[in-house]
Amino acid sequence: MYNTTGFTRAEITELCERIESFPLSPGMRRWPPVLGLRRALTATLAYLRRNRVQAEIAEDYGVSQPTISRAISAVTPLLVKALREFVPVADELAGGGHYFVDGTLLPCWTWRAHPELRSGKHRATGMKVLLACTPGGRLAWVSDPVTGNRHDFYILKEAGLTGGTAPSVFCGDSGFIGSGMITPIRKPRYTEFEPWEKEYNKSIARVRWIIEQVIANFKTWRIMHTDYRRPLETFPETISAVVALQFYAGA
Repeated sequence: MYNTTGFTRAEITELCERIESFPLSPGMRRWPPVLGLRRALTATLAYLRRNRVQAEIAEDYGVSQPTISRAISAVTPLLVKALREFVPVADELAGGGHYFVDGTLLPCWTWRAHPELRSGKHRATGMKVLLACTPGGRLAWVSDPVTGNRHDFYILKEAGLTGGTAPSVFCGDSGFIGSGMITPIRKPRYTEFEPWEKEYNKSIARVRWIIEQVIANFKTWRIMHTDYRRPLETFPETISAVVALQFYAGA
C-alpha cells in the first residue's frame, strides 16, 4: 500500500475520515459506489503518485477505465478541500527564518489551442510553480500554478511572496536578480568577473542544491514529473491536490 500510494493504511483511514467530514458542495461529484470512498481514494493516490495509465489501475480494481476516471475526478477536489489547512500561504513565511526559492515546470501534453503552455527555457509545455524551502530542506511553500511561458520573476510578483517580509531573507538564482533577494551576480558584458564575484557566486551555488533536492522530492509524485494526460482544465486542481498531500505527509 505504501509503495503504491505513499501513505500507510492508517493515514489513508485518516484521509477518508477527513473527506467524509466535509459535505459535498453543489456540483461536486461523489465517488463511484462500486469502489466506495477508500478504494476510490487509493486508486486516486496511486494515479497521482505513479501517473499510471488509468486502464492499468482499472485492472487492479476489477472495474472499467471510466470508473477509475470518475473516481479521480471526484476525489481530487475533495482532497484539496479536506487538506486545505495544511497548505501554507505566502504570508506565513513572514515570521522569520531564511528560505531558498526556485521555479520548476510541471509538464503536460502539448495543446495546439494553448501555446502559452510552452516554456522556452525548458523547451516543453506545462505549468510553472515556485517552491520555497528552509535551509534544513523542509518544503515551506508552493505557489499557485501559472502557464509555462511565464518567468519565475512574474510568479514571484503575482504570489506576493516578498510582500510581507524583507526580500533579503530569500535566496534565488539569477532569474530573480532585481527582486531584492540574495542572488548570484550577473556576468557583465565584455568583462570578466572579479575574483570576489566568482567566490560570491560559488558560495550561493554551494547552498542552493537544497532547493533542487526539495523540488526533486516533490516530483516523486510522478504526475508532477511526467506529462499530464487528463483534460487541461483539471491540471491546476491536480497540482493543488498534490501540494496538499505533500504538506499533509510532512505534517
